[in-house]
Amino acid sequence: MRKPRGKNLSLANFFTIGDTWGALIRKQQRRVLLKPFLKQKHLPYSLTMTTQTAIQSQHTATHRYVPTTSTPISPEKVAAILAAEWELFSKNTKGSASESARAHQSLPLGVTSSFQHWDPYPISIVSAKGAYMTDVDGRQLLDLSMGFGAMLAGHLNPVVIEEVQKQMQQGMLFVTPSPTSTDAAERICARFGIDQVRFTNSGTESTMYAVRVARSATEKMGILKVEGGYHGSYDPFVVSAKPPLNKAGNPNKPTPYIEPNLVPGDIYVVPYNNLKSLEKMFKKNAKKIACFIVEPVLENIAIVLPDEGYLEGVRKLCDQYNVVLIFDEVKTGLTAGAHGASARLGVQPDLITLAKSIGGGLPLAAFGGKKKYMDFVTNGKMAHFGTFNGNPLAMAGVRAIDRICSDEALAVAEEFNLQALTRIGDIIDEYQLPAHTVGFGVKGCVTWSTTPVRNYRDYKATDFGVAEAHWLFAINRGIITPPGLDEQWLISLAHGQTEIDLLVEDFREFAKALRS
Repeated sequence: MRKPRGKNLSLANFFTIGDTWGALIRKQQRRVLLKPFLKQKHLPYSLTMTTQTAIQSQHTATHRYVPTTSTPISPEKVAAILAAEWELFSKNTKGSASESARAHQSLPLGVTSSFQHWDPYPISIVSAKGAYMTDVDGRQLLDLSMGFGAMLAGHLNPVVIEEVQKQMQQGMLFVTPSPTSTDAAERICARFGIDQVRFTNSGTESTMYAVRVARSATEKMGILKVEGGYHGSYDPFVVSAKPPLNKAGNPNKPTPYIEPNLVPGDIYVVPYNNLKSLEKMFKKNAKKIACFIVEPVLENIAIVLPDEGYLEGVRKLCDQYNVVLIFDEVKTGLTAGAHGASARLGVQPDLITLAKSIGGGLPLAAFGGKKKYMDFVTNGKMAHFGTFNGNPLAMAGVRAIDRICSDEALAVAEEFNLQALTRIGDIIDEYQLPAHTVGFGVKGCVTWSTTPVRNYRDYKATDFGVAEAHWLFAINRGIITPPGLDEQWLISLAHGQTEIDLLVEDFREFAKALRS
């Protein structure tokens, strides 16, 4: 069995939910209502993940565990850990340092996407398979980033390889209609419960075109988004993605923060989980607002869960004020469950955007929804173009994922994720850490705050110093998560009990370091 290098990553024998782990869950009085439904065609999306403490009531299909007591962490201790860990990082990643210096000559920041950069330099990867990646220094790393969901099936999944190789014998690009694209569209529509879909090549393209559909349908130009929400690099979506607080205005009535190089048009911003603010916005500006675009679960600022009833209230207000509701499921998608977040949470938007998890690792995205809105693509009022749209190789990825990501397979991954969340929650309790766990589908995170994070302002109040130390501590011990202080881990179909144990025991060692 393969494992990352590192001194303190112990492995445990595999055990199932039904035996040892089941007993532990019963002991902790936490429950997972999954197994009784695994034989059904579709999982019932009213399943719950309950916790011991519910300070703020969130949607029942989500997970949050907030301990009732904690002890502060010494800033001096955090500073000492960071200093030691950065020294260790530099010692063990000399190959990445050299590769970064070379890359800076031809690539701005030495990376192909700005989020990949961090100081002093990022880790450079040469290969990946299953749940692991190998860097230029020859170290094997447990991948808990998995391309934000693009690698949900795992690196070099054999089914993805099979479908792509089969397609390579038939053609790479037709730039015409093809049975391959029709087949993929039928699969996406059936899986996500939508009428029609169009394929694109990136999440940014999909969100941009979904907004254009809404503008065409309503003959209004305004866009409403959530403060702290990110929907790609189209000008309006960058507004208030992560605004400085001294320029963000009233928390209940945020001021749109527009960077100097943007031309966003008519843009409006509201706080997440605040129906009163949303209703006030609609009362004043609904005649100008074409759409409200929102992630049903925010995943650009760690994981921020919807309050119970919030999304239902959003749906009602959008209907009342004739505003198109767009769910950005670029990051949620299949990581939320086999039929996406809207099905999981029980709220149907007018349009959805998809990417990452639907393509098996190939560049693929999509937008779609109700026929009455997609008809504006049909009638030409919102023309949609793209040479590589629906290309055969990406369609092979759709076929592969449709084979791989069954209800049963994703339920197993979710059980592993909940196991990790629960065990880490126990460690937080044991060491009285000022933190809590949050999870949705196969994603999870530790949020360094003693109270739930319900919006961007709450997120900005979390402890980023400890978050950086936690992230760097894991990297130095063979575990890689996204290069930010506000992202999350992802349990793919390639992760198993060994990988969960590595994640949990690494967090235990970090907790020991904080309290040593």
